[in-house]
Amino acid sequence: MQKLVLFDLDNTLIDRNGAIREWAAQFTARYSLPDHASTQLIEAVQERAFPATFESIRVQHRLRPTADSLWRQYCSDIAAAVRCPGSVLAGMDALRATGWRVGIATNGATDIQNAKLQATGLIGRVDGVCVSESVGARKPSAAIFEAAAVACGSRLSQGGWMVGENPETDIDGGRRAGLRTIWIRNGRSWPVRRSAPDQCVSDAGAAIALLLADDRSRSVTT
Repeated sequence: MQKLVLFDLDNTLIDRNGAIREWAAQFTARYSLPDHASTQLIEAVQERAFPATFESIRVQHRLRPTADSLWRQYCSDIAAAVRCPGSVLAGMDALRATGWRVGIATNGATDIQNAKLQATGLIGRVDGVCVSESVGARKPSAAIFEAAAVACGSRLSQGGWMVGENPETDIDGGRRAGLRTIWIRNGRSWPVRRSAPDQCVSDAGAAIALLLADDRSRSVTT
């Protein structure tokens, strides 16, 4: 029986928030901006970062580089700042070694998401990747989950899991796509007005351990 698990990328497999804070501090220093500019920069890219974002930043701070240049530098800086824990990388290998199809379904711009995947070594540890900009659909749309499943050589109709930190895009979206769900707490409590996920865990490493343990349990009982 084929087993599929899809992972969110930002703040699930990698610490995007920490990387953005590091980038904002570097950017502020590089262009000799006032200290409060760091907070403004974080707010500008926090929800979504695309090339157009940097035209607004360029105008606001009266910077000489083009928006395209600033965007390319951002991609490079964020890729250098993000980390994926070695235990998570090893866990991805363990999942695939035990027959799981492992994919990543992430919202965002293709350039920056691919840069993160390459820099962290995740790209070589998954069967498929689906970035929202590349497929023209964003989570929680079922289309991106289906595209990610197909990239892994599977289909949503065969079932599977979605692991992520966002209650709406990852958990609600994954559930509506027919997947079982694991929510990454990141120190938070589940929003009481939302339908609960199938499982809640502290981080991606714990999610992987849960999937592997469930695998072993099924092997024993069958």
